[in-house]
Amino acid sequence: MQEISSKLQRHLPRVAVDVMGLDFGPEEMLSGVCSALQTDGHRFEKIYLVGDTTVLTPLLERYGFNNSSVVEFIHASQVIEMQEKPIYTLKHKKDASMFRAIDLVKNGTADAILSCGNTGSLMAGGTLKLGPIAGVERPALASVIPTRQQRFILIDVGANPSSTAKHLAHNAILGSHYAQAILEKTNPRIGLLTIGTEEGKGNEIVHAAHSILKNLSLQNFNYQGLIEGFHLFNNTVDVVVCDGFVGNILLKTCESLFYHLKEYLKEELQKNYMRKMGAFLSQGVFLNMKKQFSPEHFSGAPLLGLNGWIFKSHGSSKEKSIAGALRTCLRCLEMYDLKTIQNDIASTNLMIEKLKENE
Repeated sequence: MQEISSKLQRHLPRVAVDVMGLDFGPEEMLSGVCSALQTDGHRFEKIYLVGDTTVLTPLLERYGFNNSSVVEFIHASQVIEMQEKPIYTLKHKKDASMFRAIDLVKNGTADAILSCGNTGSLMAGGTLKLGPIAGVERPALASVIPTRQQRFILIDVGANPSSTAKHLAHNAILGSHYAQAILEKTNPRIGLLTIGTEEGKGNEIVHAAHSILKNLSLQNFNYQGLIEGFHLFNNTVDVVVCDGFVGNILLKTCESLFYHLKEYLKEELQKNYMRKMGAFLSQGVFLNMKKQFSPEHFSGAPLLGLNGWIFKSHGSSKEKSIAGALRTCLRCLEMYDLKTIQNDIASTNLMIEKLKENE
């Protein structure tokens, strides 16, 4: 079984990039890879660009990848479209760039895959080809959410809409380790999202998950208890745990609200001369806001809980977001300890069995 750890890593990270899955086409994906190499090229052993030769060959020459010792091209004859169902793609598109990239992780050629393509096919292909960590029943997507003071991990944001209490407990462990790696938190605070902080608030699944998490005694596992929506952006916790149904709605609502406020502010500040002058004098404030709230720094959402790394970015990602996703990938490969997670999952599953016996 694959182990990823800063102490156990025997080589620099090797990443397979699905070049064909982006809404803006392969050129934007290559531009993002080029940007990442300019700043972090020394941290990669290899980047495998997976896609169609006929489309990519002239682009590879344009970006100078043909002369790079880090970049290697892998041909794939098929592309998975956004509207295609996972079952169909698994049966009929075995030579798709996404699946070829996952195969590179499966056979040990690469340590991780980054794709902006079809989410359902990526999760289905990754789960089937790589398999879950021992003891983990369902993988979970984690996303980094910016706030005024810091950032927090939201898990799950869509991989598993129908979760059990056991799944939520696993999400808490996966999210805690991810926060240690990507947010550099030594003892991240974990909260279980529900509709109130009083005992008994929420549904039966939340009650059961809360009971499990309260009884867990794991190193660097800092469970703070139940939280609600008011706590998300006031630095109460570092990891917010929920099922994929709630998490996906919350994530997209936050993204939509941020975009709406940005556009509203832009319109209001351009209405007259005085407002334009005020905006000019406040440029430093707006630059700081953009830096703090920009999703580009942690744009790759990992599918946690598998025997290998799968990172998903938006299909609408641009150059900076792709470069940011590759930086996130590097950080995880350098810092995330899979062996410790396996031990924590085993301890959690044992605790769940004890709780069932005492019922």
